[in-house]
Amino acid sequence: MPQVLPPDFERAGQAVLEFLHRRLGFSLWMVTRVQGEDFIILQSKGEGYGVSPGTVIRWADSFCSEMVKGNAPRVAPDSEAVPAYAAAPVGKQVPIKAYIGVPLTHADGRLFGTLCAIDPARQPDAIVAEQGLIELLASMLSAILDAELKLSEEVRRSEHLELEALVDPLTSLLNRRAWDRLLAQEEERCRRYGHTATVFVIDLDQLKEVNDTAGHAAGDALLVRAATALREVVRDIDVVARLGGDEFGLIAVECDSAGAELLLSRLRDALDERQVRASVGLAVREASSGLVRAWEQADRLMYAQKRTQW
Repeated sequence: MPQVLPPDFERAGQAVLEFLHRRLGFSLWMVTRVQGEDFIILQSKGEGYGVSPGTVIRWADSFCSEMVKGNAPRVAPDSEAVPAYAAAPVGKQVPIKAYIGVPLTHADGRLFGTLCAIDPARQPDAIVAEQGLIELLASMLSAILDAELKLSEEVRRSEHLELEALVDPLTSLLNRRAWDRLLAQEEERCRRYGHTATVFVIDLDQLKEVNDTAGHAAGDALLVRAATALREVVRDIDVVARLGGDEFGLIAVECDSAGAELLLSRLRDALDERQVRASVGLAVREASSGLVRAWEQADRLMYAQKRTQW
């Protein structure tokens, strides 16, 4: 299991949502993450709207996107009276007549997500006076988040070091047991912080042929060249493992679809330089399904590519 990191952003977020729900009502309070075009619900409090952690909507459709751009106020007792909120696509999909939202930011000012609330009924004008308190709580959550993300980087490296004994003796990459553990630990981070990640599955196309025609020593040398290529293109925080036989896995941490395409190009170049032919499948983690599903999808795409060569 991943280490519990003090201070705990998840528990602090839950406490803030509970407090604000008691103090101000509102059908739904949320802590969210903005990731590319996605608006991901990390935590929620309230039974309204049927929203739960892991729900994803388009960032551009949300009230929060208008708030962050400065097009609308952070506290709107009557959101229908605010043009930007009245025009927001999410308001056409679900009934929203009151809104609260403030940004959650990294220490350098970059947007992480929001602390926000919505309700299907207009709320008293007096809630505007609570804006300072809500901003203070959001600032506290942002500070806890930033401290925890810094610690998370150290924990990730520590997890890798702890598993250095679980290596494939031929390639010196992590083995399948280490892969399974690190996949689960990275999934917990993705769920907690709304991180993205991409899973690659790489299968050599010529190992059996090399073994049959040139011998197993040549086949072993091919596997070592493939492992060297993989190791060359990844960062320290990424995960690379030999999953068995001629199949390798790679978890590119906090890597979105654009980053995945760049990494795929570098990987192809590195394999070509070492005269290694391989089929590669990749899949970006979806917040609603997780890394295991991304791994399964990448594996299917790899085999689909391999079948085109048969």
